[in-house]
Amino acid sequence: MKSPKRLIDLNSDLGESFGSWKMGDDSTMLSLVTSANIACGGHASDPDNMFKTISMARDRGVIVGAHPGYPDLLGFGRRRIPYSPTEIQRFCIAQIGALIAIGTLAHAQVRYVKPHGALGNLAADDRAVAEAIADGVAALGGLAILAISGTELESVARARGMEVYSEIFADRSYTSRGRLVPRDHPEAMITDPQKAVNRLLHFFDSGAMPTIEGTQVRLQADSICIHGDSPHAVAMGQRLKKALSEAGIAFAPFVAASTVH
Repeated sequence: MKSPKRLIDLNSDLGESFGSWKMGDDSTMLSLVTSANIACGGHASDPDNMFKTISMARDRGVIVGAHPGYPDLLGFGRRRIPYSPTEIQRFCIAQIGALIAIGTLAHAQVRYVKPHGALGNLAADDRAVAEAIADGVAALGGLAILAISGTELESVARARGMEVYSEIFADRSYTSRGRLVPRDHPEAMITDPQKAVNRLLHFFDSGAMPTIEGTQVRLQADSICIHGDSPHAVAMGQRLKKALSEAGIAFAPFVAASTVH
């Protein structure tokens, strides 16, 4: 059998239900992705939902990562709150530690950390916050970092010799700086699955991502993210997997994926 041209991870932000409030189709998404970023009580989730999501991921052979965010259930972690870097480090470690403990109960290992929402965007540009998160994750030992490509968090973690993987987004638009377009912008979200597919096929051919300014920005990719809370998530995941597979790209957890430059 012919070997694939490339390997890539497909991840999604999952486990974001809370109590009786349901968010996303985690069961179907876990049949599509190879890595799951699981909310750990900050922006979303609770112990029962953490356990259920980790257990589903375990049963499907999906790699589990912690998805800490601002402790802001009302704002879903998408509001920037003025915490100091030290405070951010502590609430991140508390959330990651909670998921690790639930994972132990579910007989599943938490393998990596990916900051959520506004926190992830802040860590992309604020070096002090990136350092606080990286140092906190390093203190826990044995966890990789999944960082938005071309950001301070990616750079800081690499400088510390940590295991770091670079992420691009299927359903978010980019600026010419390689940053995600803010969600209040009308072009922030990509909802058309075919548009997302075409953009990613272009990226894999060229290593450059189209931006809303009409330019292109070069990024690295070990993993592609589809937001699990989006109504289009399942359709986009299905279309994306089919199209990329037909283009000779295979899916595997990013711990085994090659990097595209």
